[in-house]
Amino acid sequence: MNEHILNVQVGEPLEHTLTRAAQTMEALERGESPTAYFGVGFSDVGQFFAVFTPRRWDLLAALREGGPMTIAELARRVKRDYKNVHGDMEKLAEWQAVEKDDKGRVFAPYSEIIVDVRLPQVRAA
Repeated sequence: MNEHILNVQVGEPLEHTLTRAAQTMEALERGESPTAYFGVGFSDVGQFFAVFTPRRWDLLAALREGGPMTIAELARRVKRDYKNVHGDMEKLAEWQAVEKDDKGRVFAPYSEIIVDVRLPQVRAA
């Protein structure tokens, strides 16, 4: 079983992302092997929910359960229109949540997707 984790950050300040990248680069310069980190970021919850819709979560669940399959097979499994499932797979691939294997089948490469949502900062009046 693939134990890669996709870390989804919502509302994380850019400085945190840059710090994580700098720490990884420093570890590499010291000859160390940093822990693998796979992550995508969204500026706000609305942007996150536009990508990870409930129907797309259902597709991810079907892929985790069924393993690699064609988009047509996935559409049949979830009882949805091929064209809509194809569009959803393109969007999820754009955000690194799914991939295609060498046979053109889609699959969910992560054992977990961890979503970290930061509340917006309160602005002073």
